[in-house]
This record gives sequence, C-alpha cells and structure tokens, in this order.
Amino acid sequence: MKFLKLTTLILSGFLSLSTMADALQTAIDGDNRSANNKARDAFRHPYETLTFFDVKPDHKVVEIWPGGGWYTEILAPYLSADGQFIAAHFPADTKSDYFKKSLAKYQEKMASDPASYSKVVITSLLPPNHDKITESDSADRVLTFRNVHNWMGSGIEGLMFETFFDALKPGGKLGVIEHRAPVGSSKQFMKDSGYVTEAYVIELAENAGFELLASGDMNNNPNDTKDYKDGVWTLPPTLRLKDKDREKYLAIGESDRMTLLFVKPE
Repeated sequence: MKFLKLTTLILSGFLSLSTMADALQTAIDGDNRSANNKARDAFRHPYETLTFFDVKPDHKVVEIWPGGGWYTEILAPYLSADGQFIAAHFPADTKSDYFKKSLAKYQEKMASDPASYSKVVITSLLPPNHDKITESDSADRVLTFRNVHNWMGSGIEGLMFETFFDALKPGGKLGVIEHRAPVGSSKQFMKDSGYVTEAYVIELAENAGFELLASGDMNNNPNDTKDYKDGVWTLPPTLRLKDKDREKYLAIGESDRMTLLFVKPE
C-alpha cells in the first residue's frame, strides 16, 4: 500500500509538471502574440526562462515595467484561469511624455484583446511616490526584464528592489534579467551603456533583504562584445545605428543577459 501511495504521488507530480509545461508552451504559442514578438523567442527563451523562475499557473505574478507587453502576451493568458497577473507600469500622473505614451499604448493593447487580457490588473510604479505594486506579502513572483539600467539614471534602483521585497510573500521569488556588463565595470559605464554587472544587481537584491537562489545561462550570448559606442541599443531589437553595420549586429543578436533568481526568506 505504501508503495502504491508513493507511486501515485510521483505520477501525480509528473502529471502536474507536464500539465504546467503544456500550459506554458500553449501560452507561448498563443495567437494573441505578435509575429514580431514570437520571432524574438530565439533570443529571449521564454519557456526556459519562465521555467527557471518556477512560474506556476496558479501564481500571483507582478511584472515590473512591462513596456509594450512582450512578456505580458505570455504571462497574462498563462495565469488567467487560476492565477493573477499584475502589470506594474508607469503612473498616469507622470511628467514624462515617454512614460505617458508607453502606458497608453499598453492600456490600448490590453483593451484590444479582452479574451487574452481582461483579467490583467495594472498598477503604478515609480518610487518614491508610487511604490505599492500590490498588497504586502502577497505575490508569489515578481519579474523584471531588462529594467535595472533604466532605474540607475535617476538613482531609484535600490527603492525598486525594496518595493519588490515588500510585495512578495515569504518564500516568494524575484526573477531578474538584465544586460550583463563586464566584471568591474563602473556605475558610469552601466548608466551610459545599458549593461549592468551581476555583482551590482546581487548587491541591490541583498541590500533589500533577498537571498540569491540560482543563476541561469539560457540568456547568455558570448558573441556580445559590450564595447559599442551607443551601448546595448546598438544591438537588436533597437539597432540604433539603423543601416550602419546592420548585418554585423544582427549576426551578434540580442545582448548577453544575466538570469538571476532570488528568494524572500521565510
């Protein structure tokens, strides 16, 4: 009997993992995703990344500054049945025209496809005035994709990580993807280039109270030399130099990125 119970538990676990994997792949293959965004899966590895971050369909997940919604296209449908997806976007009362336009475009995208996005909750994030992305100690996962360098210009990166810590429940996890700077790079280089050192991201997280759990290699790109005059924006998808050396930068691909997973201690 004990053997049968153990076998049942093991099989149940395998089936659960299989179901979760199938649901994630279904979301990645979803018709709601644009063709341009799907084409970037080869560089962004959404299946491997979200599996590494251990995002489950019944989780409450907060995506930080989701921009145009690249990951939202996957996460919102994936979480719609049993979980909750929160987009911590720019505040409506911002003075930045770029932030206003980005938020409006995101809101339009959500409204354009109710079947995929009707359950998306949009909150505001821009410390120190907007630093409550959800109820304290309530989120299972907080995820941020290529944002840390954006916060360094205004010096709010530490406040951001404190906000993430507040939102996560004990045992909840923070997933961070960021363009990776060479070891020992100065903060000025990070601000100018868009690349950030792993050491600095880990320092920010640990100062906020997190513990580093693991580092993934699925978003590594050894072809990225990180020495471009126009920083990370030289590479796709931005291609800031437009047609100049376009094929060269397309051949390099998107940036070399760290993939870090932190936990809020129990």
